[in-house]
Amino acid sequence: MNRPQVKLLAAFAAVYLIWGSTYLGIRFAIETIPPLLMVGVRFVIAGLLLYVPLRLRGAVAPTSQQWRAAAVIGAFLLLGGNGGVSWAEQYVPSGMTALIVATVPLFVVLIDWSRPKGPRPTARVVIGLSTGFAGVFFLVNPTAGADSGVYLPAVLVLVAAAVSWALGSVLSRYWHAHESAFVDTAMKMIMGGAMLTLAGTIRGEWSLLDPGAISLKSALALVYLIVFGAIVGFSAFIWLLKNAPLSKTSTYAYVNPVVAVILGWWLGGEELTLRIVGGAAVIVAGVVVITLEGATRGSGQRAP
Repeated sequence: MNRPQVKLLAAFAAVYLIWGSTYLGIRFAIETIPPLLMVGVRFVIAGLLLYVPLRLRGAVAPTSQQWRAAAVIGAFLLLGGNGGVSWAEQYVPSGMTALIVATVPLFVVLIDWSRPKGPRPTARVVIGLSTGFAGVFFLVNPTAGADSGVYLPAVLVLVAAAVSWALGSVLSRYWHAHESAFVDTAMKMIMGGAMLTLAGTIRGEWSLLDPGAISLKSALALVYLIVFGAIVGFSAFIWLLKNAPLSKTSTYAYVNPVVAVILGWWLGGEELTLRIVGGAAVIVAGVVVITLEGATRGSGQRAP
């Protein structure tokens, strides 16, 4: 196996396994760290660790307008998207969280369609949309009420987080904050992380933070999320966008939730029922249809 093939496999492994594992990492981190402060610190540190070396190597300094663009997109992707996920994982298992978030490509299609002169969904896309949302309904089973074992408000927050991430993804396609993809990513992390930290402050999470009570598992999970989930995962995805077919790169959208469900069951002791397996299969099937259709038309999704 030659060097380019090794790099390609390593990049796909990073996007598949690392991003799939971040849902369990979040669950471990928020066991003893308030959720919004945890994710805020995660992205501020990750963003600075990317941004500072890039600037020292001669990357062009962003303009104030570019920082504003990064703030808007970072608000949708990180404050609304990752912030919602981190809060909801206090009540929803990490595997189920990943499956609900897997609906992001479905919302991307709907949001892109709603734009003036946006692309109208094809029949295959409509089938994918219907299948994916049916899978979420089957997975959550809101008609079962309290007997479903699901905290419905947290599920609604997850759906809102998926919509927020989809909005940020669509904006990112047409509104680039910086000419360097890596600087662009770092700026969004810094701005989104700062807003998450502010949101945690407003929510009163500093009073809930007890440094002495932070477990080793939570601390290690936070380090993992910063180094691998944010820096390595994002960098691998950006590299793949330039060096691999979009039809293959975009497969992360339906591999990540499967990885998350397996890891949640294996390492997190989460329940793996027939309903979860069935819902996962239906959601992934819908996302596969949407993703493959997007790839054939030359569009793609941003990383989670």
